[in-house]
Amino acid sequence: MPVLDPDLLKAFVAVADNRSFTRAAALLNRTQSAVSMQIKRLEERLETDLFHRSTTHVDLTAAGERLLGYARRILVLGEEAVGRLREHRIEGRVRIGVMDDYGTHILPSLLARFLGLYPRIEVEMETGLTAGMPARLGEAFDLVVAMHPAGNGGGTLLRREQAVWAAGAAHATEDLDPLPVALYPQGCLFRKWAMEALDAAGRPWRLAFVSHSLAAVEAVAAQGLAVTVVKAGTFPASLRALSEREGMPALPAADIRLHRAPELSRAAALLADHLVAGIARDEETDVPPRRSLPARRE
Repeated sequence: MPVLDPDLLKAFVAVADNRSFTRAAALLNRTQSAVSMQIKRLEERLETDLFHRSTTHVDLTAAGERLLGYARRILVLGEEAVGRLREHRIEGRVRIGVMDDYGTHILPSLLARFLGLYPRIEVEMETGLTAGMPARLGEAFDLVVAMHPAGNGGGTLLRREQAVWAAGAAHATEDLDPLPVALYPQGCLFRKWAMEALDAAGRPWRLAFVSHSLAAVEAVAAQGLAVTVVKAGTFPASLRALSEREGMPALPAADIRLHRAPELSRAAALLADHLVAGIARDEETDVPPRRSLPARRE
């Protein structure tokens, strides 16, 4: 089986595209005789003529037409392989801001895969309330994964998340009056939605616990000290979902969006593409790290 030398294929494609050995030679920065010799070597290896030659025209033979598509694909794959190997050596630092639960449950596995591909890239991640993070792009962050009301926020949509009421797995909430609520500080979208929904439903409530820490809020709810609001996609195993049958008002959905700084380094652009592809794949296939809600207690 003859070996298809990429240098010979490059000369073949140049002649085929230009229908001229002279123009192909100028494009490849070689002499016309060198290009003619390369085509001759390729034809000898394949044992077939690839061009009809005359003093005025150069046309592909039937065999040349069949080879042309393969030649283009081989050259493109070769360029991709070289590009990927070079990207493996890319260095840089990427600063990313993200919500606490995504920083704990969603991003770690994606970052592990990314840093396996690009071990020389350093990633610095800050977790917390993301409402003000997009305004700090370029100054403090290269990328921000932020939560917005559904249909708003700009950036690239990664996934839509449903806000869900949650309480301790073994604790009833129907008879609590006023309802104790554990939430996050002002600026949190879920805090705003929870308060507005309870007020609109006319259900008495009190703010029993406030913390920046997602783990602390979940722990308080798990102990039966309060109810809270979490995302369906990162629903904690220690909690159970509450429904309208248990007197809890419906909550809106939120968009999770990726925001990029105006000017990204190659390292930051690669991570942005990796997050978009990875989170979209998890959403489509419904596999970890995306979680399923536990069954509600009847």
